[in-house]
Amino acid sequence: MFESLTDKLGSALRNLRGVGKLSEENMADALKEVRTALLAADVHFKVARDFVERVQQQCVGQEVLKSVTPGQQVVKIINDELVKLLGEGENALSTARPLRILMVGLHGSGKTTSTAKLGKLLKKRGYRPFVAACDIYRPAAIDQLEILAKQEELGFYADRSSKDVPAIGTAALAAAKTDNADCIIFDTAGRLQIDAGLIEEVKRLRAAVQPDEVLLVADGALGQEAVNVAKAFHDALQLTGLILTKMDGDARGGAALSIKSITGVPIKFTGTGEKTADFEVFHPDRLASRILGMGDVVSLVEKAQETIDQKDAERMAEKLRKADFNLEDFLAQMQQVKKMGSMQSLMGMIPGMNGVQLPDDSEKQLARTEAIIRSMTIQERRKPELLNGSRRKRIADGSGVKIVEVNQLMKQFQQMQQMMKMMKGGNQKKLMRQMEAMKGKGGFPGF
Repeated sequence: MFESLTDKLGSALRNLRGVGKLSEENMADALKEVRTALLAADVHFKVARDFVERVQQQCVGQEVLKSVTPGQQVVKIINDELVKLLGEGENALSTARPLRILMVGLHGSGKTTSTAKLGKLLKKRGYRPFVAACDIYRPAAIDQLEILAKQEELGFYADRSSKDVPAIGTAALAAAKTDNADCIIFDTAGRLQIDAGLIEEVKRLRAAVQPDEVLLVADGALGQEAVNVAKAFHDALQLTGLILTKMDGDARGGAALSIKSITGVPIKFTGTGEKTADFEVFHPDRLASRILGMGDVVSLVEKAQETIDQKDAERMAEKLRKADFNLEDFLAQMQQVKKMGSMQSLMGMIPGMNGVQLPDDSEKQLARTEAIIRSMTIQERRKPELLNGSRRKRIADGSGVKIVEVNQLMKQFQQMQQMMKMMKGGNQKKLMRQMEAMKGKGGFPGF
């Protein structure tokens, strides 16, 4: 979402290289570009103006430390200000048990999906979540929540015959208590726009269930409109937190950068995809680092810990150390990487790689590589040297690709095996030459 902003901020800060001291003169053009970059990202104009003023006050007149460049010093100041803008400090959920959470928002913002996602996350934290369907206007919402609840093994309550939302909420509380649930999440109805009827209904439900948290689910792709929606809901309901959805899209990100400053309500979670696993706790410091192109190694490690089995990782490390890595091992590694998310999202977490764009068909290439390997027998995966011409043709036909693609995969896999043997033998110079030879040839298919 923030690729354009990252590129523009990087361009602005590069102009400060070689400056011995930060002054109003040499900062003027750079900060003008920073302000332009923020406005282009759909950040509220008051937020952008105040942000630049704070950065300028901290930068001007500072001596540049010998150990860092002016650009690095400004990056540190901008990073700290971005963290403040995004909402530094405590943004955790209430520790009350049973924990009652009211989900509100406009139609289409992703409330129902986010309800299930939050339930899944809290289940990982040791809660026994229970979800209640309080949207009486859209039958599909009740069905959708029921399906997701069953999928994630969450408690579920609905009353399809009732039109009394507060009564449904009260009955759901009783059902959750009977089920020994210690967390209940209420999925409410939305509208295409805020109106008195919507607000009044949610107010009555709030009075009936007395929630510990009132979370607004807002579409992050709406930009400034999401900020306006948040302000209206907060004025009426006193929100305790925000969930920004569709943060994996190509929107400019202005909502995330403006919403805390304008409303005073912290962002607590973000939705990064359609699957129930695509849901993250919001960390202002990590997002600030990603916006500035410094990656997010902590989140990358956490994703790896969640998806990769430690014993499998140790076994794979040993095979790599012994240069005993075959196509079956590679297939297993591909499956683990896919669980962590898209290749582009993972690239954004690696320092210095945020602005690197993978080819548009990189995910398709990865899928073709997987199809080729799956079309092999287990024996062929373990002993790729068995793959003669007739076997390769059979594999190409079975995976729906051309035989040249199978040949390319095998050639690159052989190069990778050679590199592993060089690493094992300590032949660093030969290894560097081999890597240079592979550079620009696309690397391994899908990468």
